[in-house]
Amino acid sequence: MRPDPVNEAGVAWLTAILLGYALGSIPFGLVLTRLTGGGDLRAIGSGNIGATNVLRTGRKGLAAATLLLDMGKGLLAVLLAWRWFPDAVQFAAAGALLGHCFPVWLRFRGGKGVATLMGVSLGLAWPVGATYAIIWVTLLAVTRISSLAGMSAAVAAPVAAMATGHAEFAPVLALLAVVVLWLHRANIARLRAGTEPTVGGGKDR
Repeated sequence: MRPDPVNEAGVAWLTAILLGYALGSIPFGLVLTRLTGGGDLRAIGSGNIGATNVLRTGRKGLAAATLLLDMGKGLLAVLLAWRWFPDAVQFAAAGALLGHCFPVWLRFRGGKGVATLMGVSLGLAWPVGATYAIIWVTLLAVTRISSLAGMSAAVAAPVAAMATGHAEFAPVLALLAVVVLWLHRANIARLRAGTEPTVGGGKDR
């Protein structure tokens, strides 16, 4: 009996998204702060498990490590998918972001996905990842508002995919950008009210 191509594709898609989710759900910020005696990161600042909240512990090196690891897990998920499931890389990308934002280990309360989405973007197509990084870093340097920089980079990712000849990735990047924006809805409200704190300028609420 010949293998069913549709069934094989379905298995590849499912495996890719589970692989991405497993890697994405590793809460590096929480793990690192606990290992270094910083306690439960969820009880600090905004309660978020990402690098911005780790920075509020006063440990810049730990925040940088969290940022790189959160980026790295998104990148690794996509690179592994390129190797093992090249037709399902977008599913691995989606799984990685969803795993970071909604990890089962933390009752589906994770981070906001900005760093992981950068790793995912870089893995899908380096021009998209480079654009993401440039916008994120530039706006963060100019405005000092982490949420604004991250959301802008997320929205720019599908546009960059279209502009750089990688339109096939635009739909999944657009969907993931919507997830990131939804998770930043409280930040958006504060931005509109003019009360969103800057990096180093106070606690996020």
